Amino acid sequence: MIRSELIAKIAEENPHLFQRDVEKIVNTIFEEIIEAMARGDRVELRGFGAFSVKKRDARTGRNPRTGSSVAVDEKHVPFFKTGKLLRDRLNGAEE
Repeated sequence: MIRSELIAKIAEENPHLFQRDVEKIVNTIFEEIIEAMARGDRVELRGFGAFSVKKRDARTGRNPRTGSSVAVDEKHVPFFKTGKLLRDRLNGAEE
């Protein structure tokens, strides 16, 4: 599912809301998650999962084409851990 499909689905299930308002809501939610993660905060959505940022230390990597060593800088990467409810639904354990 892509963002536009999510917006269309929410608008369809809530006919009292205009699609442009649903789009603003969805975009605001995503922006708040991004801003929180940029600050280093953890974002938890109960039953769905938690978004966090993990730090990867600098290291020496290898260029797969040439085999030569290259320096890989330290970086921060997004990380998502699924919640129990989502994990159970994916594995067929219905409540």
